[in-house]
Amino acid sequence: MSYFSSLSPLQLLNNLPGAVAQGIIWGIMALGVYITFRLLDVADLSVDGTFTTGGAVTIMLKLAGFPMWSCLIIAVLAGLVAGFVTGILHTKLGIPAILAGILTQIALYSINLRIMDFSSNKSFAFGEKDLYVTLGNVPQAIIVSAIFAVALIALLYWYFGTEQGSALRATGSNHSMSSAQGINISTMKVIGLSLSNGIVALSGGLMTQYQGFADVNQGRGAIVTGLAAVIIGEAIGMAILGKKMNFIGKLVFVVIGGIIYYFIMTIVLWLKLNSNDLKLFTAIIVALFLAVPYLKSKSKSSFSKAKKRGEKLDAKD
Repeated sequence: MSYFSSLSPLQLLNNLPGAVAQGIIWGIMALGVYITFRLLDVADLSVDGTFTTGGAVTIMLKLAGFPMWSCLIIAVLAGLVAGFVTGILHTKLGIPAILAGILTQIALYSINLRIMDFSSNKSFAFGEKDLYVTLGNVPQAIIVSAIFAVALIALLYWYFGTEQGSALRATGSNHSMSSAQGINISTMKVIGLSLSNGIVALSGGLMTQYQGFADVNQGRGAIVTGLAAVIIGEAIGMAILGKKMNFIGKLVFVVIGGIIYYFIMTIVLWLKLNSNDLKLFTAIIVALFLAVPYLKSKSKSSFSKAKKRGEKLDAKD
């Protein structure tokens, strides 16, 4: 009873706005993961390093006196370069995508340390006001991060409706058919990986602003969080819209998945469970949401088989 009495519903309500702000920012990162995981059908592990790169570039440029808009643009460019390197390792050197991502991630650890002047942690100057999102003003953080998310979704929806964007989506759907149609598969993969990591770096820059600091390990496990947002968003989107969920709906629900994921993490912390177990809870959540569609399809097939057996027995009778 003492445990339950120590839980304050008011504290949970006070923490929810912060969960929304962080959820949207992680949802932006999940949009980058969605491009490789769903559209290209590639497991890109370089995002753990790229997320940190975005934050490191943002904070170091800001400390050097650059305006915030330029810090974020350069952070995105740094992410594009990281994704380009992963793409080249995979397509030109024949390294499997998952290993190419790991190699880029490992290299980025040292590069991120160099960017932050060999310091594992950097903070914004005390009283820094030129921040788009900040923990000190959560309502503003929610509004600004939502604007970034909406603008990004609109841009992605437009881009993937173009000839090049359609070719990129076709590449992930069917490599052989795309190649037969004259699509350069290697080029599409490089473009997709670059675009994905550019978006991830943007999210890293926003998260660094929100936290007020950049850490060389802040991107550790980012791929799992991104996958959780993608899978949760898809599951909820299909439950609500079903077959009516179109491409833009999928993008929107990826961001919503990021918010729901952070709601779950906030509730876990509110329940005073060990914060060291957060990665374990994330892995369990991802595993559950990945398993549900498979189990549903398996149960449907087993029911259909049973129905057919029943029909055969009825016919014999």
